[in-house]
Amino acid sequence: MLNFDLTDDHQLLERTVREWAGREVAPRIHDLDRAHQFDRGILPQMASLGLLGISVPVKYGGAGMDYISLGIASEELEYVDTSLRVIMSVHAGLNCLTLLAWGTEDQKQRYLVPQAQGHKIASYGLTEPSAGSDARGIETVAIKKGDRYVVTGEKMWISMADVADNFLVFGWTDLEKKRARDVSGMSAFIIERGFKGFSSGTLKEKWGILAGNTGFFKMDEVEIPRENLVGAEGEGFKIAMFALDQGRYTVAAGATGLIRACRDASVKYAKERKAFGVEIGSHQLVKEMIAQMESDYQASRLLWERAGWMKNIGRRNTRESGLAKWFATVASERAAGDAVQIHGANGYSDEYPVGRYYRNCKGAVIYEGTREIHKLMQADYLLGYRVDRPTRCELPAWEHQ
Repeated sequence: MLNFDLTDDHQLLERTVREWAGREVAPRIHDLDRAHQFDRGILPQMASLGLLGISVPVKYGGAGMDYISLGIASEELEYVDTSLRVIMSVHAGLNCLTLLAWGTEDQKQRYLVPQAQGHKIASYGLTEPSAGSDARGIETVAIKKGDRYVVTGEKMWISMADVADNFLVFGWTDLEKKRARDVSGMSAFIIERGFKGFSSGTLKEKWGILAGNTGFFKMDEVEIPRENLVGAEGEGFKIAMFALDQGRYTVAAGATGLIRACRDASVKYAKERKAFGVEIGSHQLVKEMIAQMESDYQASRLLWERAGWMKNIGRRNTRESGLAKWFATVASERAAGDAVQIHGANGYSDEYPVGRYYRNCKGAVIYEGTREIHKLMQADYLLGYRVDRPTRCELPAWEHQ
């Protein structure tokens, strides 16, 4: 029997994150966004709530909560601002959950434990100046020399590039396969900010998510020890795609929160603003837009919850997480556009939050698989051109701790 009720633990988490974000971040987010300022003080607060290791087992320093909890936190954080959810996506989703599945015990102790505890912040580096959706186009190379690898390359559009301590980075270890664009020549590594030859910078001219840190990092013959290779040589592409499954899940849940924020702001404004002698909420076309937001919110919530349920029981969910990400992000863009429309000229100003929602929503339609990539993926599943095969490592099913 299906049960859509949240557990007591889920409800407590939902209230806790909602109250914290509403109290500590919401009153300041307008000014942070306007100043293009990332508030590093948010990170220790999130750590104290257990959010940075929310679905990492207790034995590895995490909170030991299930994957539905990760979705709840992502939704509640993006309800306040996308920049908060991005932290969950890159730190908890793309990096920590990938190390949980693919990392050695030594890597988990050295990197996952301090990350889950919030002592270290982590990010993910796949995209490059000339390679986004086409991961085969990356130019980063990692040449093996004795017991070390020497990594050279540049990563672009990296969330928390100037903030993170540790990075999960992908590059070619087989130059022949690089020339042939054979992804079995790609490998994954953990690189620390303090390694010689590593440098980073912040992108200043973004359109949205202005309260978040986005940038680039460069690796100029960065030497890393052999034990920082994640998985085996040649498994980098599989690991990168596995990580994206986790990140897409958090993006889907976050976009659901943004839809809800648009809905709530629109309902409030529609009852306050009057036109032609009546509340604008009484006009049919305004009702239509608000009803669409509610429909999109409920559908998006069900889609990410299904993917989270599959994660909890240890089932592969690439298809389901991808569908949730595609649907929710596109729906959030529609909701934000309609919210601005409902607010009229006020929606086009900085006085109301819907303009920020509109600027923020677009990024998620692009990163971690564009809407076009996800359309192709879903069609390929239906046509039988794409089949998910088991990999050597999978995300462990959640066990109550």
